[in-house]
Amino acid sequence: MSVTNNAMIIRRDLLTRIVKLLENDQLEERIDRIPLEIRPRYNAPVRCCVHKDRAVLKYKLMAILGFNIQDETDELTPLSTYARMAIERKEHSDMFLTVVDEACSSCRQTSYEVSNLCRGCVARPCINNCPKDAMVFIDGKAHINHKLCVNCGKCLKMCPFHAIVYMPVPCEEVCPVNAISKNDRGVEEINPEKCINCGKCIVACPFGAVMEKSNLVDIFKAKKEGRSLIALMAPAIAGQFGAEIGRIINSFRHLGFEHVYEVAQGAEQTILNEAEEWREKMSEGAHVMTSSCCPSYTSWVEKHSPDLKPFVSHTHTPLYYTAQMVRERHPEACLVFISPCTAKRHEVYHNPLVDYTLSFEEYGSWLVARGIDLKSLDDTGTEYVPAALARGFAAAGGVAAAVKTLAPEMKDMVINGLDKSNIRLLKSFAKSSDANFVEVMSCENGCIGGCNVISNPKVAARQLKEAMKNAPSIDKVFEEQH
Repeated sequence: MSVTNNAMIIRRDLLTRIVKLLENDQLEERIDRIPLEIRPRYNAPVRCCVHKDRAVLKYKLMAILGFNIQDETDELTPLSTYARMAIERKEHSDMFLTVVDEACSSCRQTSYEVSNLCRGCVARPCINNCPKDAMVFIDGKAHINHKLCVNCGKCLKMCPFHAIVYMPVPCEEVCPVNAISKNDRGVEEINPEKCINCGKCIVACPFGAVMEKSNLVDIFKAKKEGRSLIALMAPAIAGQFGAEIGRIINSFRHLGFEHVYEVAQGAEQTILNEAEEWREKMSEGAHVMTSSCCPSYTSWVEKHSPDLKPFVSHTHTPLYYTAQMVRERHPEACLVFISPCTAKRHEVYHNPLVDYTLSFEEYGSWLVARGIDLKSLDDTGTEYVPAALARGFAAAGGVAAAVKTLAPEMKDMVINGLDKSNIRLLKSFAKSSDANFVEVMSCENGCIGGCNVISNPKVAARQLKEAMKNAPSIDKVFEEQH
């Protein structure tokens, strides 16, 4: 998975600029200038012209302000008006992903093309094996008649020179549930009835056309109103930013958060409840139980595979248990979950205990806007150190490994990423399974591979292991608690 490309750099630049304006209370006053500052009139445009570049930036900024692109009713409405509307907004919708139609215009639906590697061979296996007579030779080179082509791929397999290439639409290719497709204008649209908020399309789109709505304005509004900000950090943050947990916690205090909690603390409760529930289900005759920590997976079951619902654990996520504890301590505070993915936005939206979501990307942009260097901060921020295996929830296999410590007789399996192959495997579990506990993570590598991470998953895995080394064993934690 790519965590650095130009589309991401642009998105993070926009986030940083918005945070700076929010910090200086200049959002409504200066936001209209951002597209002009990034794309000056006489600089070479990225697209056809500077005006289209600026239009794309405008719509991306709309998403950062917390709007869907479909919310636009008048193209002449300036960003300053949307900024004012965002500040006055009382509620959000539960559509978290939005497509910037101005940026989504370059992916063709055609899947196969003949490249200049075609040698015009005498054998011509592409013609002889095409079931629809879609291959023709013009001036000694093969061409595909796309009106006849059915995208079967036989020409690609048969060409001895590998001259035929498969050209997918990247966002459609990675979507495990076919929730994104082109409308009659050739622009991708996301079907909310199918979408499971996995965010794979955000990462896949090479034009940065898929954006997620942000809560940045809402968080700053709560801060300005005097509400106490409390950060709930996802375990995956231990694998990001190249800094120890203590320094990261201290950084949130520099950003104005009064308290910081690791969601791994709630994972300790998830481990206990998951093991107990698994034993209950097995004693009742169930052949398998799956984890329930990933909201993208549970959304998939709800929308696409209801036959699996009886086998999904009823145990709440680590975020739920952490928020429950924190809300009892701070009933009037504004709880902000620091998240690696879009699916958690969905969980937060439907959890009345948590107010808003701040993604890893947004947090990183906030650090840049404030000029905070994590390495310069003290590594003394941690008040409570959760169990190592609770922090390990962030990586694929972490949930299963943790629950198995309390249920060693368990026969576990890990579904490392929701792709079409793993979806077929999961659907078969409704009838039978070789394992009796299945951990399911929508993102490959687990939460450290989420759509909002800023570190390569391999690097993040190493950093996470270091954070786990500096944490107590699960047995020690449970002994101290009981």
